[in-house]
Amino acid sequence: MRTITVVTATRAEYGLLRPVVQKIAASDVLDLQLVVTGAHLCPRLGETVHEIEADGLPIAARLPIFTDNADEPVAKTIARTIEIFDNHFAAHRPDAVLLLGDRFEIFAVAAAAAARHIPIAHISGGDVTLGAADEYYRHCISKMAAVDFPSCADSAARLVRMGEAPDTVFCVGGLGDENIRTLPKMSREELCKSTGLDLMQPFALVTYHPETAPDAGSPAVQVQALCDAMAAVDGVFWLITGSNADAGGQVCTAMMQTFAAAHPDRAGFVQSLGLRRYLSAMDCAALVAGNSSSGVVETPTFKVPTVNIGRRQAGRAICANVLCCDADEPAIEAALRRALSPAFAPVAAGAVSPYNGGETSEKICAVLAKFDFARPKIFYDGPVPEFDPQRSVLV
Repeated sequence: MRTITVVTATRAEYGLLRPVVQKIAASDVLDLQLVVTGAHLCPRLGETVHEIEADGLPIAARLPIFTDNADEPVAKTIARTIEIFDNHFAAHRPDAVLLLGDRFEIFAVAAAAAARHIPIAHISGGDVTLGAADEYYRHCISKMAAVDFPSCADSAARLVRMGEAPDTVFCVGGLGDENIRTLPKMSREELCKSTGLDLMQPFALVTYHPETAPDAGSPAVQVQALCDAMAAVDGVFWLITGSNADAGGQVCTAMMQTFAAAHPDRAGFVQSLGLRRYLSAMDCAALVAGNSSSGVVETPTFKVPTVNIGRRQAGRAICANVLCCDADEPAIEAALRRALSPAFAPVAAGAVSPYNGGETSEKICAVLAKFDFARPKIFYDGPVPEFDPQRSVLV
């Protein structure tokens, strides 16, 4: 049995990891050690550990890393997280640590594991997001990782150009795409009952996070521009979810709550929808808007019209259903109106997702069971092969 520690810190990340975690838990050759941290354990960020508990998955450890200070510098949170996870890995050393994405919390976990020479398996490396600090956290995690599971061919090729050996890069497709294709969805009626909101009418799913690049503008100014644009566009109900733990996230959330409270007939706020409700809402929505990665990575599978605001996701592959605009009121309003127009519907319907890899979670588990984690990591400086998410990656 190989012990695989899976670390999850946010609702979005757990939603993607969920099928992998379930398969590891059911495996005869892999032993799951699920560690919950970050926003999952923080009341002001939704305390979304309850979603994991509801799935019945065994939680091996709960490691709080946030304080009551929402404005704590990220560097201090990173330092605390490294110390907490170093202590954990000293007492519970797994055969490998499975991490997803590019959050600063996950970067800190990776640093703690790497410092103790624990192999890291990294999901969703090789992506590009120029409008967020996640850009360099992600690449740092990839450089510490022993094996990579990129979600599309472009990201896989980018990892090889970064020096990752091709036989350590497994282009498995996107977990979000797999969730969309396999998770049973709620009906509109069920969504209405679950949220307490009238979602039988056309509605837009809205999630906005702060931009965290060094030259990012004010989150408050950007959210105000989004709120003004939503107020100006009629014919749709705004279903708004809370922002994340990045600096400025609490400001974004508070402003969105204020907007919803000021427009009770036109908007509603839910801090966290959870995986099933979120994907169900995306499936039923007339529009998705904001700057979450799900807006550009997952919406193409649904073929739902989407407005991606600002620079947070700059650099990612943009499909036909996604309109990108600046984070100012005139640009946002124009993009929302175009996305909701009858003329854009057939354009969105023609979207083709590059993230369909089939049984992505099964492929990841197969590699985790057989990969030689003892092999030394090298810097590869050779040719870049072609990658296809649909090909078999079983080793």
